[in-house]
Amino acid sequence: MLLKSTDALQMGRAEKAFREAFERLKQGKPELLPKGTLVSQNNVAKEAGCVPSALRKARFPSLIAEIQLWIEENKFDPPLSPRQKILAQRRRNRSLKESIEVLQDELDQALTLLVEADMKILELIQENADLKALLPKSNVVSIHGKGPHKSK
Repeated sequence: MLLKSTDALQMGRAEKAFREAFERLKQGKPELLPKGTLVSQNNVAKEAGCVPSALRKARFPSLIAEIQLWIEENKFDPPLSPRQKILAQRRRNRSLKESIEVLQDELDQALTLLVEADMKILELIQENADLKALLPKSNVVSIHGKGPHKSK
């Protein structure tokens, strides 16, 4: 009977150590592992000063479930290294440069269409004036005023 109570006491101490390690990792304040270490079942065991195989589901099912739940709820992309940040910024810049080029092309096309439309309007105004000049003078008298009606 003494052996069983000793096992329970050891399991209680081990679980307490694992839970404390889990809390330190969640808070980002590990004592044995480097800062910024992600929470995982293996890292909890390492932070508790044990080998990863010591934290088994068969021995600590509720703790393992809590760890897995916390990992699932707090999933996020791991922090990028400085090199990865630079590469990501370059991709964004390249994308922005490409967007600027596309917008400049669209602006050029719109301005070309505007100039063509202006030219067509000027041609039509000139053609209208030429056609009006070809019209014979009207002999219709306006009822509002004196003199022949002027066509517009």
